[in-house]
Amino acid sequence: MTTLEAPARGRTAVRPTGIERSFGADELIVSKTDRRGVITYANDVFCRVGAYALDKVIGQPHNLIRHPDMPRAVFALLWDTISAGQELFAYINNLAKDGANYWVLAHVTPSFDERGAIVGYHSNRRRPSPGALAQVRPLYTALLEEERRHPTARAAVAASSELLTRLVAERAASYEDYIWSIIGAEEN
Repeated sequence: MTTLEAPARGRTAVRPTGIERSFGADELIVSKTDRRGVITYANDVFCRVGAYALDKVIGQPHNLIRHPDMPRAVFALLWDTISAGQELFAYINNLAKDGANYWVLAHVTPSFDERGAIVGYHSNRRRPSPGALAQVRPLYTALLEEERRHPTARAAVAASSELLTRLVAERAASYEDYIWSIIGAEEN
């Protein structure tokens, strides 16, 4: 859920508390969705860190954990990339059911059937390093500021996507290269 979207039917809006949560460096948060982004699998770490019972996440849209302070441009890039059959690494700030937030380094991949058609998506997330977050947060803050200048979600995504492209171009050839430069410098 983003700041401009209402919660899905039957869901109440979760308000961020400002409490940041983490998880073990040796733990992975894992989830799978169908093609529409509806959760079909979540591991115990997903549930524990997100403060959800498994039966409350299966069948829900994955944006159930979307933090309102996460730029829409990053999710637009993510969906464009994975729906084209490619993988994406991204730093994501998620929102737990109790309002806590937790940062992840997400690796999202499409899942294919035997004919090569996309049938869903798989995401593995690990705990990001503090140094990586120190690099990503200013970028995401700039994107959010740009998004807030626009009256509609469509305009906000278009403007922040353009800004993302410009800001990343100052540092790397692409968003993927930018993220890999951070991973290489901070996550190893």
